[in-house]
Amino acid sequence: MTALASPSRGISLWQRWRFHLSALVLIVPILALPTFFDNNAFFNGKKGLGQREIGEIAVGPWSVRFAEFKLSEPDAEGRAGHAKEFALALCPACVDQVKAAYLRVGKPRNIRTAGALFSGTPYRQTAEMRVPERTTADDELWLTLEGWDGTLHQATIPIRTASPVMAAWLEKRGRR
Repeated sequence: MTALASPSRGISLWQRWRFHLSALVLIVPILALPTFFDNNAFFNGKKGLGQREIGEIAVGPWSVRFAEFKLSEPDAEGRAGHAKEFALALCPACVDQVKAAYLRVGKPRNIRTAGALFSGTPYRQTAEMRVPERTTADDELWLTLEGWDGTLHQATIPIRTASPVMAAWLEKRGRR
């Protein structure tokens, strides 16, 4: 005589595996914690100004620490083109003297075309700069600082120095 399968067999299988599934629900977030804490420290500034610090740059009478925020190619922003993030920190002596900081590819014609405005605290400001279609790896970034007295001071940074990743991306894009 053959034994019939118990109708509750499927339920007991579910009850048995419920424990394992609940363990997975606890383990998966724990595995993601190191990445979470790493990103949290990076975006809070505890890991420095950016992923790649370029160093101290003199801009007129002031100086800034400049960094590439993320070591990645410029982000595609849809119809707006591509954008790249940079960070800077004003020197402690010039915090009260600098009103605004701007960044762009190529020399600005006037203050209205100075580029992307840096925002944040004076000790860690970020700007998302647009990368024009005709940009080449040999172009320069122009950093403009505006003082509270209305004076403008500018400095140039070669793209190859500011972001080797962006320079490689521009060369690859130019070969198409």
